[in-house]
Amino acid sequence: MVGRGTREVGRMTEKACRECHRIVKGPVCSCGSTSTSTDWIGYVIIINPEGSEAAKRMNVNRSGRYALKVR
Repeated sequence: MVGRGTREVGRMTEKACRECHRIVKGPVCSCGSTSTSTDWIGYVIIINPEGSEAAKRMNVNRSGRYALKVR
């Protein structure tokens, strides 16, 4: 599914981490980065990173939601 970032979830805007591209709801990503952006395009949901070709291409080793492009 391809979409534009800045989705509203309740009162919080979803942001994407500029380091790992993980979509987060707060100001800090689980990778420890505070560099997040509301300007992101598209996302992919990784369920099984070990068996996922998309996860390998994106260098993702944890399940979750990831932005395809972050500005």
